[in-house]
Amino acid sequence: MKTFKDLEFVEHPNHIGGIRASIMFENGYGASIVKSNYSYGGKMGLYELAVIDSDGDVVYDTPVADGVIGYLREEDVTVGMERIQLLQSVQ
Repeated sequence: MKTFKDLEFVEHPNHIGGIRASIMFENGYGASIVKSNYSYGGKMGLYELAVIDSDGDVVYDTPVADGVIGYLREEDVTVGMERIQLLQSVQ
């Protein structure tokens, strides 16, 4: 299972400051993780996570999340990533 330690953060591409990482999993889903002054919890040093598809678009209809999950510590991001990896493969 991939965890927070497997993420490679880069400067957020929208020039809003902060950092972003994305990772894809074998089941066809992925995770987008952001920390910035504009993300949920970013000003507190926390992360937000969203389930993404192979195009990088947020997926709103999974048991993991119906949008962005905010205010996450590193260990919470790992739990979210593990839950995404356990989803049934995209058809």
